[in-house]
Amino acid sequence: MSIMSIIQDMRGELGSISRKGFEVKFGYGLRSKSHRVVQDSSVVVDALRQSCWANMPQELLRDVLMRIEESESTWPPRQNVVACAGVCRSWREITKEIVKTPEVSGKLTFPISVKQPGPRDSLMQCYIKRNRSSQTYHLYLGLNQASNDDGKFLLAARKCRRPTCTDYIISLNAEDVSKGSSTYIGKLRSNFLGTKFTIYDAQPPNAGAKVTKCRSTRLVGLKQVSPRVPAGNFHVAHISYELNVLGSRGPRRMQCVMDAIPVSAIEPGGVAPTQTEFLPSNLDSFPSLPFFRSKSTRMENFPSGPLSSQKDEMMVLKNKAPRWHEQLQCWCLNFNGRVTVASVKNFQLVASSENGPAGQEHENVILQFGKVGKDVFTMDYQYPISAFQAFAICLSSFDTKIACE
Repeated sequence: MSIMSIIQDMRGELGSISRKGFEVKFGYGLRSKSHRVVQDSSVVVDALRQSCWANMPQELLRDVLMRIEESESTWPPRQNVVACAGVCRSWREITKEIVKTPEVSGKLTFPISVKQPGPRDSLMQCYIKRNRSSQTYHLYLGLNQASNDDGKFLLAARKCRRPTCTDYIISLNAEDVSKGSSTYIGKLRSNFLGTKFTIYDAQPPNAGAKVTKCRSTRLVGLKQVSPRVPAGNFHVAHISYELNVLGSRGPRRMQCVMDAIPVSAIEPGGVAPTQTEFLPSNLDSFPSLPFFRSKSTRMENFPSGPLSSQKDEMMVLKNKAPRWHEQLQCWCLNFNGRVTVASVKNFQLVASSENGPAGQEHENVILQFGKVGKDVFTMDYQYPISAFQAFAICLSSFDTKIACE
Protein backbone atom coordinates (compact mmCIF):
# COMPACT_ATOMS: atom_id res chain seq x y z
CA MET A 1 0.00 0.00 0.00
CA SER A 2 1.47 3.36 -1.07
CA ILE A 3 1.93 6.32 1.28
CA MET A 4 -0.65 8.42 -0.58
CA SER A 5 -3.29 5.68 -0.37
CA ILE A 6 -2.70 5.33 3.38
CA ILE A 7 -3.05 9.08 3.90
CA GLN A 8 -6.19 9.23 1.74
CA ASP A 9 -7.64 6.32 3.71
CA MET A 10 -6.97 8.08 7.01
CA ARG A 11 -8.40 11.40 5.90
CA GLY A 12 -11.39 9.67 4.31
CA GLU A 13 -12.14 7.83 7.55
CA LEU A 14 -11.94 11.02 9.57
CA GLY A 15 -14.12 12.84 7.05
CA SER A 16 -16.81 10.14 7.06
CA ILE A 17 -16.93 10.12 10.87
CA SER A 18 -17.20 13.90 10.94
CA ARG A 19 -20.01 13.92 8.35
CA LYS A 20 -21.95 11.26 10.24
CA GLY A 21 -21.66 13.17 13.48
CA PHE A 22 -22.72 16.35 11.68
CA GLU A 23 -25.86 14.76 10.21
CA VAL A 24 -26.91 13.25 13.54
CA LYS A 25 -26.46 16.50 15.41
CA PHE A 26 -28.23 18.82 12.97
CA GLY A 27 -30.63 16.38 11.29
CA TYR A 28 -29.58 16.98 7.68
CA GLY A 29 -26.56 16.65 5.44
CA LEU A 30 -24.34 19.14 3.61
CA ARG A 31 -26.12 19.23 0.25
CA SER A 32 -28.04 22.43 0.80
CA LYS A 33 -26.01 25.47 -0.34
CA SER A 34 -28.54 28.00 0.89
CA HIS A 35 -28.25 26.91 4.54
CA ARG A 36 -24.67 26.87 5.81
CA VAL A 37 -24.23 25.58 9.36
CA VAL A 38 -20.99 25.74 11.32
CA GLN A 39 -19.90 22.31 12.49
CA ASP A 40 -19.68 21.86 16.24
CA SER A 41 -16.08 21.41 17.42
CA SER A 42 -17.16 18.62 19.80
CA VAL A 43 -18.19 16.51 16.80
CA VAL A 44 -14.69 16.79 15.35
CA VAL A 45 -13.12 15.88 18.71
CA ASP A 46 -15.36 12.82 19.00
CA ALA A 47 -14.43 11.80 15.46
CA LEU A 48 -10.75 12.00 16.28
CA ARG A 49 -11.13 9.93 19.43
CA GLN A 50 -12.94 7.21 17.47
CA SER A 51 -10.29 7.06 14.74
CA CYS A 52 -7.76 4.24 14.91
CA TRP A 53 -5.20 6.46 13.18
CA ALA A 54 -5.35 9.06 15.95
CA ASN A 55 -4.80 6.34 18.57
CA MET A 56 -1.75 4.81 16.89
CA PRO A 57 1.11 4.11 19.37
CA GLN A 58 3.46 7.09 19.57
CA GLU A 59 6.61 5.04 18.93
CA LEU A 60 5.18 3.45 15.79
CA LEU A 61 3.74 6.76 14.59
CA ARG A 62 7.06 8.55 15.02
CA ASP A 63 8.91 5.82 13.12
CA VAL A 64 6.41 5.99 10.21
CA LEU A 65 6.58 9.76 9.98
CA MET A 66 10.38 9.76 10.13
CA ARG A 67 10.52 7.31 7.23
CA ILE A 68 8.16 9.47 5.18
CA GLU A 69 10.11 12.65 5.94
CA GLU A 70 13.42 11.06 4.94
CA SER A 71 12.13 9.45 1.75
CA GLU A 72 10.29 12.48 0.37
CA SER A 73 13.15 14.98 0.01
CA THR A 74 11.94 17.07 -2.95
CA TRP A 75 8.70 18.57 -4.24
CA PRO A 76 6.11 17.52 -5.31
CA PRO A 77 6.54 14.19 -3.36
CA ARG A 78 7.24 16.25 -0.23
CA GLN A 79 3.58 17.22 -0.12
CA ASN A 80 3.04 13.84 1.56
CA VAL A 81 4.84 15.20 4.64
CA VAL A 82 2.46 18.16 4.74
CA ALA A 83 -0.51 15.82 4.25
CA CYS A 84 0.59 13.75 7.25
CA ALA A 85 0.58 16.89 9.38
CA GLY A 86 -3.05 17.46 8.42
CA VAL A 87 -4.37 14.09 9.60
CA CYS A 88 -4.94 15.00 13.24
CA ARG A 89 -3.44 16.89 16.15
CA SER A 90 -1.09 14.12 17.34
CA TRP A 91 0.24 13.59 13.80
CA ARG A 92 0.72 17.33 13.40
CA GLU A 93 2.73 17.76 16.60
CA ILE A 94 5.06 14.84 15.86
CA THR A 95 5.55 15.96 12.24
CA LYS A 96 6.49 19.44 13.42
CA GLU A 97 9.10 17.90 15.74
CA ILE A 98 10.58 15.69 13.03
CA VAL A 99 10.76 18.27 10.23
CA LYS A 100 13.85 20.44 10.72
CA THR A 101 14.22 24.09 9.77
CA PRO A 102 15.73 25.01 6.37
CA GLU A 103 18.90 26.10 8.17
CA VAL A 104 19.53 22.48 9.23
CA SER A 105 17.78 20.39 6.55
CA GLY A 106 18.04 22.63 3.50
CA LYS A 107 14.35 21.90 2.76
CA LEU A 108 11.27 24.11 2.59
CA THR A 109 8.25 22.20 3.92
CA PHE A 110 5.60 24.20 5.76
CA PRO A 111 4.51 27.80 5.05
CA ILE A 112 6.52 29.04 8.04
CA SER A 113 9.68 27.81 6.26
CA VAL A 114 9.70 30.94 4.06
CA LYS A 115 10.17 33.05 7.21
CA GLN A 116 13.10 30.98 8.55
CA PRO A 117 16.81 31.39 7.67
CA GLY A 118 18.10 29.42 4.71
CA PRO A 119 20.74 26.65 4.77
CA ARG A 120 24.21 27.49 6.13
CA ASP A 121 26.38 25.58 3.67
CA SER A 122 24.63 26.08 0.32
CA LEU A 123 22.42 28.46 -1.63
CA MET A 124 18.69 27.73 -1.81
CA GLN A 125 17.93 28.00 -5.53
CA CYS A 126 14.68 29.77 -6.43
CA TYR A 127 13.37 31.88 -9.27
CA ILE A 128 10.93 34.73 -9.79
CA LYS A 129 8.42 35.08 -12.61
CA ARG A 130 7.16 38.58 -13.42
CA ASN A 131 3.77 39.36 -14.95
CA ARG A 132 3.95 42.85 -16.43
CA SER A 133 0.22 43.18 -17.18
CA SER A 134 -0.95 42.39 -13.63
CA GLN A 135 2.14 43.83 -11.88
CA THR A 136 2.59 40.60 -9.92
CA TYR A 137 5.66 38.56 -9.02
CA HIS A 138 5.67 34.87 -8.11
CA LEU A 139 8.49 33.13 -6.26
CA TYR A 140 9.09 29.43 -6.96
CA LEU A 141 11.42 26.78 -5.62
CA GLY A 142 13.13 24.87 -8.39
CA LEU A 143 16.44 24.00 -10.02
CA ASN A 144 15.48 24.52 -13.66
CA GLN A 145 14.34 28.13 -13.64
CA ALA A 146 13.83 28.34 -17.42
CA SER A 147 11.53 25.32 -17.69
CA ASN A 148 7.82 25.52 -18.39
CA ASP A 149 7.10 23.83 -15.07
CA ASP A 150 6.27 26.43 -12.42
CA GLY A 151 7.92 24.35 -9.70
CA LYS A 152 6.90 24.68 -6.07
CA PHE A 153 5.11 27.99 -5.44
CA LEU A 154 6.37 29.87 -2.37
CA LEU A 155 5.29 33.54 -2.35
CA ALA A 156 3.48 36.12 -4.44
CA ALA A 157 3.77 39.91 -4.54
CA ARG A 158 1.67 42.64 -6.14
CA LYS A 159 2.86 46.14 -6.95
CA CYS A 160 0.63 48.98 -5.73
CA ARG A 161 1.49 52.50 -6.87
CA ARG A 162 0.62 55.37 -4.56
CA PRO A 163 1.09 59.15 -4.96
CA THR A 164 4.12 59.30 -2.65
CA CYS A 165 5.43 55.72 -2.59
CA THR A 166 5.17 52.22 -4.02
CA ASP A 167 4.03 49.18 -2.03
CA TYR A 168 4.73 45.53 -2.82
CA ILE A 169 2.19 43.39 -0.93
CA ILE A 170 3.57 39.89 -0.20
CA SER A 171 1.29 36.90 0.36
CA LEU A 172 1.36 33.12 0.68
CA ASN A 173 -1.59 32.90 -1.74
CA ALA A 174 -1.07 33.66 -5.42
CA GLU A 175 -4.80 34.23 -5.93
CA ASP A 176 -5.35 36.67 -3.05
CA VAL A 177 -2.50 39.17 -2.73
CA SER A 178 -3.92 41.83 -0.42
CA LYS A 179 -3.46 43.14 3.10
CA GLY A 180 -6.96 41.95 3.94
CA SER A 181 -6.06 38.32 3.28
CA SER A 182 -5.26 35.85 6.05
CA THR A 183 -2.22 34.83 3.98
CA TYR A 184 -0.69 38.33 4.00
CA ILE A 185 2.78 38.11 5.58
CA GLY A 186 4.45 41.44 4.86
CA LYS A 187 5.21 44.22 2.42
CA LEU A 188 7.95 46.32 0.84
CA ARG A 189 7.53 50.11 0.71
CA SER A 190 9.65 52.59 -1.25
CA ASN A 191 10.11 56.33 -0.97
CA PHE A 192 9.06 58.76 -3.70
CA LEU A 193 12.35 58.48 -5.66
CA GLY A 194 12.56 54.70 -5.36
CA THR A 195 15.99 54.92 -3.70
CA LYS A 196 15.05 53.80 -0.18
CA PHE A 197 12.92 50.83 0.81
CA THR A 198 11.60 49.37 4.07
CA ILE A 199 10.63 45.73 4.54
CA TYR A 200 7.77 45.13 6.98
CA ASP A 201 6.78 41.82 8.52
CA ALA A 202 3.16 41.22 9.53
CA GLN A 203 4.42 39.16 12.49
CA PRO A 204 7.13 39.97 15.06
CA PRO A 205 10.41 38.65 13.55
CA ASN A 206 11.89 38.01 16.99
CA ALA A 207 10.95 37.99 20.65
CA GLY A 208 12.22 41.53 21.19
CA ALA A 209 10.22 43.14 18.39
CA LYS A 210 8.03 45.95 19.66
CA VAL A 211 5.57 48.45 18.24
CA THR A 212 4.80 51.90 19.56
CA LYS A 213 1.14 52.24 18.64
CA CYS A 214 -1.54 50.16 16.96
CA ARG A 215 -5.19 50.07 16.14
CA SER A 216 -7.04 47.22 17.75
CA THR A 217 -9.26 46.80 14.72
CA ARG A 218 -9.20 47.64 11.06
CA LEU A 219 -11.60 47.64 8.14
CA VAL A 220 -11.09 45.20 5.32
CA GLY A 221 -13.55 46.25 2.64
CA LEU A 222 -16.83 46.38 4.54
CA LYS A 223 -15.78 43.77 7.08
CA GLN A 224 -14.26 44.66 10.43
CA VAL A 225 -11.52 42.37 11.66
CA SER A 226 -10.59 42.20 15.36
CA PRO A 227 -7.68 39.76 15.74
CA ARG A 228 -7.08 37.85 18.94
CA VAL A 229 -3.38 38.70 19.04
CA PRO A 230 -1.51 41.85 17.99
CA ALA A 231 0.23 41.74 14.62
CA GLY A 232 1.17 44.36 12.10
CA ASN A 233 4.09 46.11 10.45
CA PHE A 234 7.37 45.17 12.11
CA HIS A 235 10.62 46.51 10.67
CA VAL A 236 12.72 43.79 9.05
CA ALA A 237 15.23 45.66 6.89
CA HIS A 238 16.08 49.00 5.29
CA ILE A 239 17.40 49.07 1.71
CA SER A 240 19.09 52.08 0.18
CA TYR A 241 20.42 52.66 -3.35
CA GLU A 242 23.22 55.19 -3.79
CA LEU A 243 22.24 58.30 -5.72
CA ASN A 244 24.02 58.88 -9.03
CA VAL A 245 24.39 62.66 -8.93
CA LEU A 246 27.00 62.82 -11.72
CA GLY A 247 24.84 61.00 -14.25
CA SER A 248 27.49 58.44 -15.25
CA ARG A 249 26.05 55.06 -16.12
CA GLY A 250 27.24 52.06 -14.15
CA PRO A 251 26.15 49.24 -11.83
CA ARG A 252 23.80 50.03 -8.99
CA ARG A 253 25.21 50.30 -5.49
CA MET A 254 22.94 49.15 -2.69
CA GLN A 255 23.07 48.53 1.04
CA CYS A 256 20.70 46.53 3.25
CA VAL A 257 20.55 47.05 7.00
CA MET A 258 18.89 43.96 8.46
CA ASP A 259 17.00 45.23 11.51
CA ALA A 260 15.91 41.73 12.56
CA ILE A 261 19.32 40.02 12.23
CA PRO A 262 22.25 40.85 14.54
CA VAL A 263 25.74 41.05 13.08
CA SER A 264 26.79 38.22 15.43
CA ALA A 265 24.64 35.82 13.36
CA ILE A 266 27.35 35.52 10.68
CA GLU A 267 30.13 34.91 13.18
CA PRO A 268 31.18 31.33 14.13
CA GLY A 269 28.54 29.94 16.46
CA GLY A 270 26.18 32.83 15.71
CA VAL A 271 22.42 32.33 15.70
CA ALA A 272 19.85 34.19 13.59
CA PRO A 273 16.29 34.79 14.87
CA THR A 274 13.98 32.00 13.70
CA GLN A 275 10.19 32.19 13.64
CA THR A 276 8.66 28.86 14.61
CA GLU A 277 5.01 29.52 13.80
CA PHE A 278 2.55 32.10 12.59
CA LEU A 279 0.49 33.72 15.30
CA PRO A 280 -2.94 32.02 15.59
CA SER A 281 -6.13 33.73 14.54
CA ASN A 282 -9.85 33.31 15.09
CA LEU A 283 -10.06 31.37 11.82
CA ASP A 284 -8.07 28.41 13.10
CA SER A 285 -9.92 25.15 12.50
CA PHE A 286 -9.16 21.46 12.03
CA PRO A 287 -7.92 20.11 9.74
CA SER A 288 -5.85 22.80 8.00
CA LEU A 289 -2.72 22.00 6.02
CA PRO A 290 -1.26 25.51 6.22
CA PHE A 291 -2.01 25.08 9.92
CA PHE A 292 -0.84 28.50 11.04
CA ARG A 293 -2.86 31.49 9.89
CA SER A 294 -3.03 35.05 11.02
CA LYS A 295 -4.77 38.35 10.61
CA SER A 296 -2.81 41.52 10.96
CA THR A 297 -3.64 44.96 12.20
CA ARG A 298 -2.29 48.20 10.92
CA MET A 299 0.56 49.79 12.86
CA GLU A 300 1.47 53.44 12.85
CA ASN A 301 4.12 55.87 14.07
CA PHE A 302 7.15 53.69 13.31
CA PRO A 303 10.58 55.31 13.17
CA SER A 304 11.68 56.05 9.62
CA GLY A 305 14.91 54.06 10.02
CA PRO A 306 16.99 52.02 12.45
CA LEU A 307 18.13 53.74 15.61
CA SER A 308 21.70 55.02 15.35
CA SER A 309 22.59 53.45 18.69
CA GLN A 310 21.52 50.02 17.39
CA LYS A 311 22.86 50.24 13.84
CA ASP A 312 26.26 48.82 14.77
CA GLU A 313 24.57 45.70 16.13
CA MET A 314 22.62 44.99 12.93
CA MET A 315 23.92 42.97 10.03
CA VAL A 316 24.69 45.05 6.94
CA LEU A 317 24.63 43.62 3.41
CA LYS A 318 26.32 45.37 0.47
CA ASN A 319 26.36 44.51 -3.20
CA LYS A 320 29.56 42.86 -4.34
CA ALA A 321 31.51 45.20 -6.59
CA PRO A 322 31.59 43.91 -10.21
CA ARG A 323 34.69 44.04 -12.38
CA TRP A 324 34.96 45.61 -15.81
CA HIS A 325 35.51 43.11 -18.64
CA GLU A 326 37.59 44.68 -21.40
CA GLN A 327 36.66 42.21 -24.11
CA LEU A 328 32.93 42.17 -23.37
CA GLN A 329 32.90 45.88 -22.50
CA CYS A 330 30.56 45.35 -19.57
CA TRP A 331 30.50 44.88 -15.80
CA CYS A 332 30.71 41.22 -14.75
CA LEU A 333 30.07 39.08 -11.67
CA ASN A 334 30.52 35.34 -11.22
CA PHE A 335 27.02 33.89 -10.80
CA ASN A 336 28.24 30.30 -11.42
CA GLY A 337 25.98 29.90 -14.44
CA ARG A 338 22.80 31.00 -12.65
CA VAL A 339 22.48 34.29 -14.59
CA THR A 340 22.56 34.46 -18.40
CA VAL A 341 21.26 37.91 -19.35
CA ALA A 342 23.03 41.21 -18.63
CA SER A 343 20.86 43.59 -16.62
CA VAL A 344 21.25 46.54 -14.29
CA LYS A 345 19.04 44.62 -11.85
CA ASN A 346 21.60 41.82 -11.34
CA PHE A 347 23.40 41.85 -8.00
CA GLN A 348 25.16 39.79 -5.33
CA LEU A 349 24.98 40.69 -1.64
CA VAL A 350 27.69 39.93 0.90
CA ALA A 351 27.98 40.79 4.58
CA SER A 352 29.92 43.94 5.33
CA SER A 353 32.14 44.31 8.40
CA GLU A 354 31.53 47.92 9.39
CA ASN A 355 34.15 47.73 12.13
CA GLY A 356 36.76 46.18 9.87
CA PRO A 357 39.37 48.02 7.78
CA ALA A 358 37.71 50.14 5.08
CA GLY A 359 34.43 48.29 5.48
CA GLN A 360 35.84 44.87 4.71
CA GLU A 361 33.46 42.51 2.90
CA HIS A 362 32.99 38.80 3.44
CA GLU A 363 33.45 36.54 0.41
CA ASN A 364 30.41 34.39 1.10
CA VAL A 365 27.48 35.44 -1.11
CA ILE A 366 24.28 35.57 0.97
CA LEU A 367 21.88 36.58 -1.82
CA GLN A 368 22.25 36.73 -5.58
CA PHE A 369 19.65 37.85 -8.10
CA GLY A 370 19.86 37.91 -11.88
CA LYS A 371 18.01 37.75 -15.16
CA VAL A 372 17.71 34.59 -17.25
CA GLY A 373 14.76 35.49 -19.50
CA LYS A 374 12.41 38.31 -20.46
CA ASP A 375 10.43 37.95 -17.24
CA VAL A 376 12.30 35.20 -15.41
CA PHE A 377 14.92 35.87 -12.71
CA THR A 378 16.90 33.59 -10.43
CA MET A 379 17.02 34.22 -6.69
CA ASP A 380 19.50 32.23 -4.61
CA TYR A 381 19.81 32.83 -0.87
CA GLN A 382 21.25 31.23 2.25
CA TYR A 383 21.65 31.73 5.99
CA PRO A 384 21.05 34.06 7.80
CA ILE A 385 18.24 35.57 5.68
CA SER A 386 14.91 33.91 4.86
CA ALA A 387 13.06 33.44 1.58
CA PHE A 388 10.65 36.23 2.56
CA GLN A 389 13.49 38.67 3.27
CA ALA A 390 15.37 37.68 0.10
CA PHE A 391 12.21 38.02 -2.01
CA ALA A 392 11.51 41.50 -0.62
CA ILE A 393 15.08 42.64 -1.30
CA CYS A 394 14.85 41.39 -4.89
CA LEU A 395 11.53 43.18 -5.38
CA SER A 396 13.31 46.46 -4.64
CA SER A 397 15.49 45.86 -7.70
CA PHE A 398 12.42 45.78 -9.96
CA ASP A 399 11.38 49.32 -9.02
CA THR A 400 12.43 52.14 -11.38
CA LYS A 401 15.28 54.26 -10.03
CA ILE A 402 15.84 57.27 -12.26
CA ALA A 403 18.08 58.93 -9.67
CA CYS A 404 20.41 55.91 -9.50
CA GLU A 405 21.01 55.15 -13.19
